[in-house]
Amino acid sequence: MRAFRVAYDGRPYFGFQRQPSVSTVEDTLFDALRRLDVLDEDAHRPTGYAAAGRTDAGVSAVAQTVAFECPEWCTPRALNSELPGNVRAWAAADVDDDFHATHDAIRRQYTYHLYAPRAGTESLDGRPHVDDQRAREALDALSGEHDFHNLTLDETGTVRDVSGELVRDGDFLEIHVESGGFARELVRRLVSVVRCIGSGDAPLDTVERVLGPEVLEGREGIPSAPPTPLVLTGVDYPGVTFERDERAAESTRAVFGERAVDGHVRHRVAADICTRTDET
Repeated sequence: MRAFRVAYDGRPYFGFQRQPSVSTVEDTLFDALRRLDVLDEDAHRPTGYAAAGRTDAGVSAVAQTVAFECPEWCTPRALNSELPGNVRAWAAADVDDDFHATHDAIRRQYTYHLYAPRAGTESLDGRPHVDDQRAREALDALSGEHDFHNLTLDETGTVRDVSGELVRDGDFLEIHVESGGFARELVRRLVSVVRCIGSGDAPLDTVERVLGPEVLEGREGIPSAPPTPLVLTGVDYPGVTFERDERAAESTRAVFGERAVDGHVRHRVAADICTRTDET
């Protein structure tokens, strides 16, 4: 049994998990395994297969973890030979036959890259500026073990122990959230609460109502923040050490480096258009 770390740009995909008639990351992985003759054409999934998490449509990952039985030669670089550029395996670990990538994970980490310029600076999207201290207080209040029933679509398993950290990086706030497991949409709805309080659109005591027993519906409900700024950045397993495949990791950095440059260029062009159309 071997476990792989997989990075992907989630924007073109309808989530990680297989779904009928739409493109998913999992389907892309299975197609690559079929071309490598690791997975039979008529097989539903590889023997022993499991994945660390089911990221939603548009959500990306650097540490998605999949495990399955495979030949010795099936390395990250071998997988990459049949994967598209926006999905890259970059590390692997040999694990016990009873290893389960979902159930054996003891900690998962997500990072949300929230566009939130400081007060006194220009905001390209016209949204209210975010006060770092208010946002940090909101995140602190949401951290700990709570019933997050108002921040998820799930009806069961809503009690979670969550920790969070907020880091300022230029015009962005990096919201780092960790837990043993997450209910559906929990991270993105949590980000919505942090942003609303940080921008002054809601008072800090909003957290008390969100975590309270009353079900918030309609206009009182908490919407999900957009999925594309969210990245699965870590999954921890006791006793498992992943070995970086240097050629595969180099390929990953090259592919996503090109995407980063392209993003900077598109940002520059869009910002220039915003500036010039605002000139009098």
